[in-house]
Amino acid sequence: MTRDLVVAAASNNAAWCDAVCRAHGRPGEFAGALWLNRAEVPPFYPNVVTLLPDEVSRQVDEISTLVLPGHWGVKDSFATLDLASRGFTQLFSAQWIHYAPTVPAPACSSGGRWARVRDVAGLTAWETAWSRPQGNTGAAPVLAVFRPGLLEDASVRFLAAYLEGSIVAGAIAYLAAGVVSLSNTFLAEGAPGSLRMELLGQVVAACPGVPVVGYEHGDELAEWCTLGFEPIGPLRVWLRDR
Repeated sequence: MTRDLVVAAASNNAAWCDAVCRAHGRPGEFAGALWLNRAEVPPFYPNVVTLLPDEVSRQVDEISTLVLPGHWGVKDSFATLDLASRGFTQLFSAQWIHYAPTVPAPACSSGGRWARVRDVAGLTAWETAWSRPQGNTGAAPVLAVFRPGLLEDASVRFLAAYLEGSIVAGAIAYLAAGVVSLSNTFLAEGAPGSLRMELLGQVVAACPGVPVVGYEHGDELAEWCTLGFEPIGPLRVWLRDR
């Protein structure tokens, strides 16, 4: 069961990476045990995601033959690849996490208003809030990672919490491979911690009965586990220089 959940989480993540790249006009391809993109991808996204845990030699061989521009990354979804000898550096490690649909979503009220982002102006405001470093109230960089075309995808939900007219928390929920992934979560400096619980409630309400997955490390992993998530398996992200 746990293995199936990790495979589903990896497949969901690859589908999400493909959706983001497709919105930029540069879709990837699903090639057996890998999702890969031979073009330049948006910031923070990999060029390769592994999809199966039992194809290690084949995956390493295929990754080693890729000739891609600039810095590019591999999401080693099952932490099974040794890419150090192939010119890669491990960027970070993390844990896939799972929230069972049988676990009631925690109830809490921060006084904020949750809404699904549905238009370009709202998406711009959401990305500005997401990209602003915690504690920095100045101008945030305009990254345009998330293009308006994603708003037309019924599987994608950009969620935002508003307090006094400003976005103070948010996340992306993406439904694919039989699970809903929670990613790009953020909480503004000084915002109530109860917003995390409310966010989880929003996702569970939008996708009743569907397992919620994601991946985290460090303090964020601990925070989400206190809300009922459980670690289900490791992953790594590798980076290759030019």
